Formats: sequence, structure tokens, C-alpha cells
Amino acid sequence: MQELSVDVAIIGTGTAGMGAYRGARQHTESVLAIESGPYGTTCARVGCMPSKLLIAAAEAAHAVAAAPGFGVNVLGVQVDGRAVMQRVRAERDRFVGFVTESVDGWPTAHKLRGHARFVAPGVLEVQDQGSGRSTRVRAARIVIATGSEPVIEPRWQQVLGDRLIRNDEVFDWQELPRAVLVLGAGVIALELAQALHRLGVRVRLIGRSQRVGPLTDPALQALSREILGAEIPMHLGLAQPDLRREGDEVVLTVAGQEERFDWVLAAAGRRPRLQGLGLELSGLPLDAQGVPLFDRHTGQVGSQPVFIAGDANAELQLLHEAADEGRIAGDNAGRWPDVRVRPRRAPLAVVFSDPQIMLAGQSHAELLRAGVAFETGRVSFADQGRSRVMRKNQGGLHLYADKDSGRLLGAEMIGPAAEHLGHLLSWSVQRGDTVQQMLDSPFYHPVVEEGLRTALRDLQRALRMGPPPIERCLDCGPGA
Repeated sequence: MQELSVDVAIIGTGTAGMGAYRGARQHTESVLAIESGPYGTTCARVGCMPSKLLIAAAEAAHAVAAAPGFGVNVLGVQVDGRAVMQRVRAERDRFVGFVTESVDGWPTAHKLRGHARFVAPGVLEVQDQGSGRSTRVRAARIVIATGSEPVIEPRWQQVLGDRLIRNDEVFDWQELPRAVLVLGAGVIALELAQALHRLGVRVRLIGRSQRVGPLTDPALQALSREILGAEIPMHLGLAQPDLRREGDEVVLTVAGQEERFDWVLAAAGRRPRLQGLGLELSGLPLDAQGVPLFDRHTGQVGSQPVFIAGDANAELQLLHEAADEGRIAGDNAGRWPDVRVRPRRAPLAVVFSDPQIMLAGQSHAELLRAGVAFETGRVSFADQGRSRVMRKNQGGLHLYADKDSGRLLGAEMIGPAAEHLGHLLSWSVQRGDTVQQMLDSPFYHPVVEEGLRTALRDLQRALRMGPPPIERCLDCGPGA
């Protein structure tokens, strides 16, 4: 068995692992990046980029179908499923190429192929599945950046066999299928179910609970069910769906009615990819789910010279969070034992459904759990001027501000341009803006952001702070 000794070993070369590599190299050249799978990030290969390519095609089809609402008559929508998937794969491969080019530029001595597992604190055994060769790595510091994997219930794998697919596998389709059953009602499930539905695939979504999407504000969660449920066929509160396989089809039975599908898409979330890592031999403190206990401001696990970053820590499974965490973990691993506390950005999450969903800063549920005294400002987009112009007048925005200081704490939204409003609001949360400071900022007319101003004015009234609200535009609707 070959043996290596390094200052920093990084397990995984996704977004977090690449960030950790760059951070560690600021302090030492004795760095080893270990990878068992293909180089490239979850985002580029099977996550945010290919899913947005599929969504973009669905948006184009939907725009044509919705054109008569503007008085524009078209001959109809014809979706070439093979062409759609060809573009998805081609552009996906282009994005992946950018990532692999970066890794290809790393020195050969800094890379090791194989599956890593702890055999003792600070000691890894790396098994190359292709050659069968093993390498023992003694690392002064270790970064765990193994990413995540889709959650698959073993019983469905047994019942459905190869008719059960992960969301990772959707983007390798050569052609769009006729019918897909989606298990899950979270972010991934909503995005893929709606995109496939708009591309002409017969879709049904199954949710364990009554929740649809990530919003925690009860009123907005109900609105999400209403809006998205009106378009996407779904069964909610169905924890144990009746599924069986017949040939190459899967049969769903609900209330005595049968429906047949080509595929069942498991999209019930992702979990840290930690199995087989040998954490029981690592000497690290673990939580009840077997995830290392860590400090989110340093990435350090307990008091050990071990750091964790990205989806592997089970906290916020988002690319920008993984990139930040990777840099923090790698920098601290490189400079060990001089571990530095790093400030974190305000939280921001976006769902690319239609209407879009976003959470910025602290959520409604987080504020309640923390016992924070806060007020809420609300706006409906049903009659908001610019939203009606675009026929995107669905949804609502809720803003949360500290009752004493008037400082914005967070926001939740389902509605038009949520990805953009989410950025504005997360920036305000990070700066510590008050509601009055936000109202003192410019608002153009007519734009969707005027709906944000309406919510801010409502919040200002609830806080009983600042001067009386300025009169709204009288000819632009309640959300102007």
C-alpha cells in the first residue's frame, strides 16, 4: 500500500471542495484533493444548471401557450422532446467542462482518485475502484466536502427497480417521456414537475404532507398550495402511496383510481453523502444522524483539525453557501492552528417555479423559534400594476422587521421576479437596513418592486414608526 503524508487532505472536489482547495493553497502547497466520482460540481452536472435549462425550455413553451391572453393568437405549441433534451445535455456538458478545466489545471501531485474513508483520526485509506490500488493518507488537517445525494427509500427501489430514477438521471434522457410520477413536494420536485408538465409530459406529484415548497409562513404556504396545485396535478398528504410495477410501467392507485407512468422520479430531497466515510473511526463528534458537529463560522468539527463544508454538513444545500463554506474551511485548514471566525452572508434561497419562491434572511418559522418580537408587512400581487400588465399577478410577499428597531429581519415570497426581489431583500438584511431606510430608497414606476414598497409601507404602519406613508399612485392598483 502506498503511503502519503500531507498538510491538508480534501475529500471531494465539488463546489465546496474546489473552494477549500483554493483556500488551503494560500497557506501550503502540501494539499491533496481526493475524488471518487467524476470531477465537476453537483450544480453544473445534475443540479441547478441543467434544471434551469429544462425550465427555460418549459418557460418558452408556456409563453407560446399563454400568448392568446394578450390577444396574440398562435398556431399551437409543438415540443420536440429530443431537441429539448439535446440542448439540455449540450449546455450541461459545456458548464461541466468549465469546472473540469479548472481541476485539470491543478498539479497532478495534488490529485488522488478513489474512495476515501477514515481508518483512524487523521488517517485516510483511499481505494481506487478501477485499479484496486489503495493509498494510505496521513493528513495533518482534513476537509470533508463529499456533497449530497438524493434520498431514495429502499422499498421503492425494490418494488419499482429501474423504473425509479433520481433527479440526477433526468438530464441524461434522450427524449421526453410520456408520463412521470414525482415523489416529493420540495424545491427539486416542484421545479422538475412543473417544467415537465409545461413541456407536455403528463405529471403527477405526490407529497407526504400538505406542504408545497419551502415557505414557512402559514399564509404563504397556503397560497403556494393554491397557486401551484391549480397547475400541477398533485396528491398531498399521501405518505404511503400505493405503487406497483407492471412491465415497463408503474401503476399508482388512489381512491380506487389507477394511473400509469413511464417513470417514478424520486425528488424528496437530498442528504449528506457520508456513508462509507468511516466516520465512526474518525474520532469526530457526530449528531444523531451521523453528521459531524461543526462551527458554521469556522467550519471546524469539534476541537479537531478537521473541517466540513458544503452539502455534507446538512445545513444549507445551496451552491453559494457551499462556495463560502469551502473557502472558510480550506483557509482555516491551511492556516491551522490559527483558526479564524468568518462572517456569513445573509441567507437567500430561490425556487425557480412559476411563480417563483424565495426566502431572504430569517424565515417566519426561524423568528418564531427564536422568540423574536417582530411585525409583518404584506402585499398581494393579485392587483399589483406591473404584475397585471405581464399577466403574472399571482402570489404575495411578507416582510418581517424587529419590533423595537424597525430593522428588516427577513422575508418570504411567492410571486413574480422573486429571484430579484430576494437579492434586494437579503442585501438589506445583511446591511441591517431599517424599514424607513428602505422606503427612502428610489422606486421606479411601473415595476414589480413597487409591490415591495407597498409591503414596506404596510410594515411601517404595523411598526408605528416613521412619517406617514406617501400616497400611492392612484391609477396603478393596490400594489403600486
